[in-house]
Amino acid sequence: MKYTIHTLSLLLLLAACGEDKSKQQAPPPPPPSVGVYEVHLGASTYFDLYPANIVAVNQVDIRAQVNGAITGIYFTDGQQVTKGQKLYSIDEQLYSANYQQAKANLNVAKANLAKSQQDADRYNDLAKHDAIATQVLDHALADLQASKMQLEAAKANVNSVETNVRYATIYAPFNGTIGISQVKLGTAVTAGGLVLNTVSTDNPIAVDFAVNEKEIYRFTQLQQKGFSAKDSLFTIQLPDDSVYPASGKIAFIDRAVDAQTATIKIRLVFDNDKHLLKPGMSCNVRVKNNGDVKQLLIPMKSLMEQMGEYFVFVIGDSSKVIQKRVNTGAIINDKIVVKDGLSENDQIVSDGVQRMKDGLKVKVVAPKK
Repeated sequence: MKYTIHTLSLLLLLAACGEDKSKQQAPPPPPPSVGVYEVHLGASTYFDLYPANIVAVNQVDIRAQVNGAITGIYFTDGQQVTKGQKLYSIDEQLYSANYQQAKANLNVAKANLAKSQQDADRYNDLAKHDAIATQVLDHALADLQASKMQLEAAKANVNSVETNVRYATIYAPFNGTIGISQVKLGTAVTAGGLVLNTVSTDNPIAVDFAVNEKEIYRFTQLQQKGFSAKDSLFTIQLPDDSVYPASGKIAFIDRAVDAQTATIKIRLVFDNDKHLLKPGMSCNVRVKNNGDVKQLLIPMKSLMEQMGEYFVFVIGDSSKVIQKRVNTGAIINDKIVVKDGLSENDQIVSDGVQRMKDGLKVKVVAPKK
């Protein structure tokens, strides 16, 4: 069959039109199905979290106060010690010998003074009868004065050496736990030198954290109310995210605000009967907020973050979603408080948020409450 050029052009045009027509007739994709959550008021009891450190209520670094070698260690690393318990000894024999020598010198000084006193008394009696030269009496009185001064020096030396004898033995300053010894037998130490060990109390134990100066009034009120440890107002979250079973109470609020950080330190105390809390541990202080006024709560998964701001998708007319910015508050379990941006009974997308965009039409699944 022969076709003219005009006929062929006509056939191609008809084919193209048929193709365009078939494309135009393709049905649009169905709107995506989304899970919906109905916003409502809920109980707003939650915990404010503050980074904190666990510290000993009382802690002392043990240092030598005399020079010498360690001659005795009388504890096991990490054991519980009691006040006055013997911990270390430093050259006991040397300092004991020095003490005995000092006492002997004191006795000699006492004897010399007694002799000088007798001589002075005898020469005074003779001088009254002009039976002795004045120069001899003057020498005797000078010797008496020198003997008195030598006695005082001997007494001072005894006191000094006696102090060294006491310092040669180191005792526990209070009940607590002693750490790992930093010296071994025979180690030479100097007065005020390296730390030999550390003793700290561990029951009760303290937790220190800082709050902004704007919260001083709030915590002062909590302190004045006198909550007991059973109120569960103050708890701590440990590094493994578990919550320590005992509750604490405010021991004190620091005397002044740090001018550089505009914060003030607060100390809590906790019972530590099982010694689970160790000084130096990090944790989070949980301060309970008993909110009497209910607030709007939405699921955390319904939030979308953009440039540090949070948005939700609200179901609008004709099942089209509207992107709205919200101001959020505290997190309560799997939900978060919304301070503004939403109203009660609003329906928001709770599942499939990542697929949403402003103005998209969706198929609403039965809303959750």
